[in-house]
Formats: sequence, structure tokens, C-alpha cells
Amino acid sequence: MTNSTEILFVLQGLNDTMSNKRTYFVVTFFVYLFTILINLTLIVSIILDKTLHEPMLIFLCNLCVNGICGACTFYPKILLDLSSELSVIPYNACLAQIFVIYISVFCEFNTLTVMAYDRYVAICKPLNYHSIITPQKVVKLLIFTWLFAISESAIVMVLTARLPLCGNKIERIYCTCWAVAKLSCVDTTINNVYGYILMIFHIAQASLILISYVNIIKASVRSAEDRSKFMQTCLPHLIAVTSFLIAFLFDLLYARYGQTDRLHELRGIMSLEYLIVPPLLNPLIYGLRLNQIRRRIFRICSQKISALK
Repeated sequence: MTNSTEILFVLQGLNDTMSNKRTYFVVTFFVYLFTILINLTLIVSIILDKTLHEPMLIFLCNLCVNGICGACTFYPKILLDLSSELSVIPYNACLAQIFVIYISVFCEFNTLTVMAYDRYVAICKPLNYHSIITPQKVVKLLIFTWLFAISESAIVMVLTARLPLCGNKIERIYCTCWAVAKLSCVDTTINNVYGYILMIFHIAQASLILISYVNIIKASVRSAEDRSKFMQTCLPHLIAVTSFLIAFLFDLLYARYGQTDRLHELRGIMSLEYLIVPPLLNPLIYGLRLNQIRRRIFRICSQKISALK
């Protein structure tokens, strides 16, 4: 049994990229920059234009803030590993990475749930929308998305930190609680139970989103206006939710029940998909489809070009 705080974890997820590290570094670097740029553009556009201060776009802004936080946690370490001979991370840094990445993932899930609720009220109860989705409720929902995500992640980190470890090799490119727990020298029943509680809770969240969209689709066939509203704001959200849930649940279930010698490459892709794709996909599918945001961005760009002339 080793003193856990002295462990230097070896991240083995980049083993297959050893011969192409320079190419992967360049691609990852530009994806990182583009992720920050496009999320920041939407945040600034929404903040500066008071006509965009409506609940759905405020929740979208929150999604973009979370995307930047997640990207700034995930990408720098990957870029460092791609520029080094060996991918390692100290024990305390590994716990910090688990904490922040899990906050980002859980906050993404919570925000998508809140956005589904907002769209359900907007389309299924349009006459009561402004009395239900009040500014005070928007603030409460935003606080919920972050505080609940932080609470979930804090418990994960505490349960992981208490485990003495007998190994230091993690078969991923970033730290996860389950990857660290598998290296433990002692029983991990408490970690497993909490993991199941989180799994059941987030499956329930996914079910609520699904039920909301079943009702939204039923309601949207009533009129051309409702169908237009569905295509404009609900369809992009449905795409974002589906992409995130498939990758997240696949990685979660495979980590616990999958065979290590099967679907290894697919698992690697899916474990990255829900960290890389949502921060890229969310601003694109929302920002490029919503006319208000497009007009605001074009107006800012036009002003900048005119100022340079």
C-alpha cells in the first residue's frame, strides 16, 4: 500500500498517439482556441444586447460559460501531455481535475434539464410563460445548476480522496473517479453506491427531458407558430441533449460494466465526445440558428470592420 499523496499517475490514454503527437497537438490547440472564441462571442453578444436578455438565452449564456470553464480545465493538460514524452499527473492535481471536470459535466446536464423545462413552459403553457419563468426563478435555476453540480462533484472527490491506492496507471487521458477507485487497495462499496445514486438521478433527469420533449412535440403540431418555435429553439436543444446523453451514458456504463479488451477505441472516442463536442456544438447550433444572436454578431463585426477602415 502506497501513500496516495506521493503517487504520480501515468495517463496511458495517449499511447496510440505517440507517433503523431505533433499533428494531434496542432489540431487540439486550434480546437481549443475555436471553442473559447465561439463561446466567448456568444457570451459577449448576449450580455451586451439587452434585447437578448430572455430566459432561454441566459441559460444558453450559462451553457457557454460552463463550456469555457470545462475547456480551460481539459485542454491545457492534454496539450502539455502531447508536448511531453510521458503523460503524468500528480495525485492532488488528479483530484482537482476530477473535481472541475465533473462540475462541468454535471452543470452541463443540469443546464440542459433547465432549458428543457423552459422550452416546455414556453410551448405547452405559453400564456403562463412569463408568470412561471420569472427573473427570480431564472436566477434560482442558474444557482441550482452550479451549486448542485459543485455538491455532486465535491462528494465524488471526497470519496475518491479517502482511498489508499496500490497502483498508478490510468488507462485514460484524464482522471476520473472510477479510474482512480479501481487502483484502490481497499473496498470501494461506498464509492459504488454513490456512483449508482448519481447514475439513477441522471437517468431520471434524462427521462424528464425526454418526457418534456414528447409533450413539446405534441403541442408543436397545433399551429405553424409552435412548429416554428420548436424548429428555432427546441430542435437545437434536442440535438445537444441527445449528443451529450449518448456519449455520457455510454462512457459511464462502459467504465463500470464494459470489457477492457472490447470496444476500446470506441470508448476512448465517447469519453472525449462529451467533453469536447458540447462546448463546440452548443454555440454553433444555438448561435447560428437564433436570428437575434446572428444579427447581434453581424452588427458587432460590421462595427469593427468600419472602425478599421
